[in-house]
Amino acid sequence: MKTKLYILSLLLAACLAPASSEARQTEASINFDFYGEPVNLPFEQSLFVDFTASLSEKTVQGFYQTMVTRDYSSLIKALQQYKEQYRLDDWLYYQLIRKTAQHISPKAANYHRYTLYKWFLLTGSGYDAILSIKADRILFYVQTDENIYNIPGRLRNGKQYICLNYHDYGIINFEKEIFTEVIIPVPGAVKGFSYKVTHLPDFNKTDYQEKEISFNYNELDYHFKLRLNPQIKTIFANYPVVDYESYFNIPLSKETYSSLIPDLKKHVKGMNQKNGIDFLMRFTRYAFLFEPDSRQFGNEKRLSPEQTLLYEQSDCDDRAALFFCLVKEIYNLPMIVLAFPEHVTIAVRFDKPVGTPIIYNGEKYSVCEPTPQKQDLKLGQLIPGLNKKVYEVAYAYTPRN
Repeated sequence: MKTKLYILSLLLAACLAPASSEARQTEASINFDFYGEPVNLPFEQSLFVDFTASLSEKTVQGFYQTMVTRDYSSLIKALQQYKEQYRLDDWLYYQLIRKTAQHISPKAANYHRYTLYKWFLLTGSGYDAILSIKADRILFYVQTDENIYNIPGRLRNGKQYICLNYHDYGIINFEKEIFTEVIIPVPGAVKGFSYKVTHLPDFNKTDYQEKEISFNYNELDYHFKLRLNPQIKTIFANYPVVDYESYFNIPLSKETYSSLIPDLKKHVKGMNQKNGIDFLMRFTRYAFLFEPDSRQFGNEKRLSPEQTLLYEQSDCDDRAALFFCLVKEIYNLPMIVLAFPEHVTIAVRFDKPVGTPIIYNGEKYSVCEPTPQKQDLKLGQLIPGLNKKVYEVAYAYTPRN
């Protein structure tokens, strides 16, 4: 009886094996976690296109011609559905594309192929992106109308294109090294790319870490327990220097917001508006260590408000961004960003100005210095010596309501 049952089970397994194999091929997919959200993308291995040839206009164009013979429509449609479902700004959508390309063609295994996949998925999503090559290097650019700093770009038909993978090569002397654009017309690839980040992912709560910070105000010690997510560093690792309006308005993630803003509101609740702003100014000034970007990162890097909370050290424009965020969230007052040649600070518009006001568009703004200085500056006091320096109002914020 046992022998018959064993034979019957073998026959049954043999019958089911082809069906199971076929099902696996039909259900082939790419699966990964994207900042707390499970991603499942359709991808048959038969879609994969290899690229092992030497880099040239002809071989890159040949790669594209082969790619368009495969049906990538389901994959690109699924990517766009995730973009819409999770309200991904272009920068976050590009991170999703990077991770998808990494699963299809790992960066370490074949950098050229990995870059070509990123370009193909981005242009397939409707974005205007181009490639340029020299020897064994390939640069990947996307069209944007925004002001982007510290990243090389190129002009094409009067439009600005910013390099997305420059960080992988370090410094390139474009005066000595001439890159050639690979001409590949991609139907429908006409959208400009925006570096504005208006929404952060809903990270898993378990991914957050607790950080204690404190400062002294009017001889009283105040302590805060922040909930911070290290993945913020990953999201903005290669984020370029953007204009002040863009990076000042990058929001806090929900968990970080709920661990800080309600506590700050509680502490300033019994204060008048000016004392409350003074509290926020001194919190931003003294709860964090100061370090110039040149020492911490080796170059200019503007931190978003949450990055400033996350890093142990920060400089003047990082403090200005955090202070701006706190004032906006708690008081929502008009503010201007004052950019001096070597310093950035904030001025707030009160009902009645404090100290010597800054006049902008007929309105009086009071300087609120959020960066530690040699002397204890009060509301309305500008750093000595800056009153004779030329400055630019780099961003003016006016509450909508």
